[in-house]
Amino acid sequence: MAWSLEKCDHDVDNKLKKMVRPATELYAEEAVQALKAGKVVAVPTDTLYGFACDACSSEAINLIYEIKGRKHTSPLAICVGDVSAIKHFATTDHLPHGLLDSLLPGPVTVVLSRGESSALDKSLNPGLDSVGVRVPDCDFIRVIARGLGRAIALTSANLSGKPSSVSIKDFENLWQHCAHVYDGGVLPSGRAGSTVVDLSNPGKYKILRPGSAKDETVAILEKHSLVEESRDEAL
Repeated sequence: MAWSLEKCDHDVDNKLKKMVRPATELYAEEAVQALKAGKVVAVPTDTLYGFACDACSSEAINLIYEIKGRKHTSPLAICVGDVSAIKHFATTDHLPHGLLDSLLPGPVTVVLSRGESSALDKSLNPGLDSVGVRVPDCDFIRVIARGLGRAIALTSANLSGKPSSVSIKDFENLWQHCAHVYDGGVLPSGRAGSTVVDLSNPGKYKILRPGSAKDETVAILEKHSLVEESRDEAL
């Protein structure tokens, strides 16, 4: 009996290991097809490892919440392949010329109003009129986003409330819920995640999470003449 259990554990380990791929462009199309099929994949970014799915698939979005044990009231960010694609999903007309190109690609999540013409599916963060957008400085996930041709829903690869993941080993207990796990090695961010900044209010900014690039982000925002939103204004 002990031998049978041992063999079973070995078979499970082998099956999980076969899910792991190097995060190289060679496997990008495989990831695109998995997302198109409504599945979840784990990918490296320029900050942390994340769970990714098609932002237009309500089933895949629900699966991400289940994997993380996360409340549906906590919104998911989206990822796009290029800065020029952001305007299809959020309102950018009020931003100073060149601001987004100065911030992105990079370890920053910009929170913007969706606007009436957003291509985002209504099932993503229902009831919210804003969305966090990422363009990571990571070729692999950007190639996937371009190949998908739609926004990717993206969130950190960990159980809700637990430490973020800088290597695939950090979330090995969750591999089984993914179609594929793409290994980009140990990430150097130190688990801080992206800096989250609200840019939905014209001429103002508000840092929602300091993250790994707060000082650089604030310097860029102020260079473009944005001022920090006061607490009274936020209320």
